[in-house]
Amino acid sequence: MASKLQQLQAKATHAAQFVAKHGCAYHKQLLEQNKQYIQEPATVEKCNLLAKQLFYTRLASIPGRYEAFWKELDYVKQLWKLKQELKIEDAGIAALFGLECFAWFCAGEIVGRGFTFTGY
Repeated sequence: MASKLQQLQAKATHAAQFVAKHGCAYHKQLLEQNKQYIQEPATVEKCNLLAKQLFYTRLASIPGRYEAFWKELDYVKQLWKLKQELKIEDAGIAALFGLECFAWFCAGEIVGRGFTFTGY
């Protein structure tokens, strides 16, 4: 156990040294590549305005999402009514969706337990 701790400590030290050496250059490069997204001047008022724009834009998109949800649900109802004509592709998509839902459920359980895998 002590050797694993020492290995982890050595890896963490190596990562910290790498970040200290290359982090500033990476930060500058990242800002240069994405300068079209930077608002000048960066004032509190501008940040509040952008936050409100984001919030209300998301809020305005809810009716479209609501409509898309009901269209999807109607499509699933139609598939269920005509399940004799169900194609293997549709069944595969449904199975993958179910598997994805289960995986997100498991991930939520793990996160809810503080990223511990024991106690199931």
